[in-house]
Amino acid sequence: MGLLTAMSVEQSWHFDGALGDVSEARGWVCDFLYGLSRMHPPATPDAHDDVLLVVTELASNAFAFAPGPFTLTLRTSMTGTVHVALTDTNPAEPRPRPVDLTGRGGLGWHLISALAEQTIITSEAHGKTVHAFLPW
Repeated sequence: MGLLTAMSVEQSWHFDGALGDVSEARGWVCDFLYGLSRMHPPATPDAHDDVLLVVTELASNAFAFAPGPFTLTLRTSMTGTVHVALTDTNPAEPRPRPVDLTGRGGLGWHLISALAEQTIITSEAHGKTVHAFLPW
């Protein structure tokens, strides 16, 4: 389940940046959230799916726009918030794009912004980290 202290749970996963890593990240996060829900049930029925959707969008964007490895970290302090952090190799900050309903994307950042209580982007030595804080 990751590192457990009296106040927090944290787990990190490292990926090579292959397309299959998006599904693998979802699987690991689903396991993490299942364990979390046994210790600290979510406040809303959608919380689990909201975290999975944000992770999927962040991992998909890392694959599409930041070729190379990425690291995904989930943290919770048992205060009702899940902190999702994804570090990738592209230093450019994500930005909203016009939505293309013909299947060319543009929804991801809008979804992340709508579901997260807060998003923060930090510069890293070789890329960036996107932090999304979601209610649990």
